[in-house]
Parts: sequence; C-alpha cells; structure tokens
Amino acid sequence: METNRQKKIGGVIQKDLVDILQGEVRKNGVSNLIISVSKVSVTTDLSVATVYLSVFPQDKANEILAAVKSNAKTIKHDLSQRVRLQLRKVPNLVFFIDDSLDYIEKINTALSNRDNPIENRDLLEKRKLI
Repeated sequence: METNRQKKIGGVIQKDLVDILQGEVRKNGVSNLIISVSKVSVTTDLSVATVYLSVFPQDKANEILAAVKSNAKTIKHDLSQRVRLQLRKVPNLVFFIDDSLDYIEKINTALSNRDNPIENRDLLEKRKLI
C-alpha cells in the first residue's frame, strides 16, 4: 500500500512527465500520436518510479516505448529541472506500456460476442451439489 508521500511524489512526477513527453511530441512535429502517463508508482525508499505509458495508436506503442527508454536519462534530467524545488532527489524512471485499455477492450468484445455467458446461461457449467 502506498503512503501519502509516495502518492504525492507519484502525482508530481506524473504531471511533469506528461508535459515533457507531450512537449517533445509537439516539438518534433509528430502528428497523430498521443502519449499519456496513466500511472506512476514510487517505491517505499523513493529511489525508483515505475511509469505506465498509454500510447495511441496502439500499434506504435513498442516503438515509442523503445524511444522513451533510450532517452530515459534526458527525460530524468528534464524532470529534475522541473521538480528541483519539490524533490531533493529524482527517482530512477522505469517505463512500461499500460495495457489496461486492451484488457477492457477484450472484455467488451467477449461480452458482445454471441458466446456471452451472462446472456446465455446454458454456456455455464452446471455443477451438481453433493
């Protein structure tokens, strides 16, 4: 369970990372690309921040993740310049793709399918009570 301090630091990092990443996308003139930071989790010793990125369109996610990972030191430097008055030390950044939207989409397609066990109760296994 995260402490209030971890949540606050995660929120500060999330807000500033969104500004940094979207600013780089705009600065490089890339169109039709949206990068957002869906969640930041900070370890209890505040040394590592796990950053979950959402990328749209999804087919460019691995390419964007590789680019972000290769520029992690530059991103951390830009972040440290933004939060220098709030944090004494900026945690190391570890980036991952947030796949929760894909998971939700799979659930929605499964529920809209004709093999939906909620609408067709005959698909559920009937167990005998002994």
